[in-house]
Amino acid sequence: MTDISAGPDGPHVEENSVVLDAKGLRALAHPVRVQLVGLLRKHGPSTATRLAERLGVNSGTASYHLRQLGAAGFVEEDTQRGNARERWWRSVHQRTELNDPELAEQEPEATLSYLQSVAAIHTLRTQQALNGLQTMPRAWRDTFDMSNWALRLTPEEAIALRQELWAVIARYRSETPGAAASAPEGAERVNVVTYLLPELDAPATADAGFVPREATDTEGS
Repeated sequence: MTDISAGPDGPHVEENSVVLDAKGLRALAHPVRVQLVGLLRKHGPSTATRLAERLGVNSGTASYHLRQLGAAGFVEEDTQRGNARERWWRSVHQRTELNDPELAEQEPEATLSYLQSVAAIHTLRTQQALNGLQTMPRAWRDTFDMSNWALRLTPEEAIALRQELWAVIARYRSETPGAAASAPEGAERVNVVTYLLPELDAPATADAGFVPREATDTEGS
């Protein structure tokens, strides 16, 4: 989510976070599943039919992926809402963390698939915000920002920069279920997406570890 990066050395990790293991990573190595989890985190419990409409897939596909996510512990059936004819699903967690370099080395294909899905959803979010920019209230339109800075850093400096960014973001109010009720008047959901992208001048050495750090509540709506 809910979109702060969090790891062992990052901001305070909320209790409703899930840290990916090999089983969870493989379960999320599919773009539809990443989007389904994100939709349930953003909008709350829903049915396969409604989720399928948002994603532009058929309800059978959504149902299949929801069952796979349920088996992996990311979603569960909402028995208070469901009935014999219609199953409702809800997210078990609000954040997903991928912060184990050993896991990324052991599951390179699943790691890449998951991160590619996350990147694609970030791109979709950006385009959706751009499409609605001209109709936003002026106060919110003035907050919009797309910036990048090219820096020349050592790996240690890059890690320090990441930790400083996390610390700044952690000072602000997280978007969680029920947060709207206690937020100040005028507060809206804001997505802060950060990238730290190494652009190496030479090929990486053999012992250079792949350390993705991603915490998301990505959705495709």
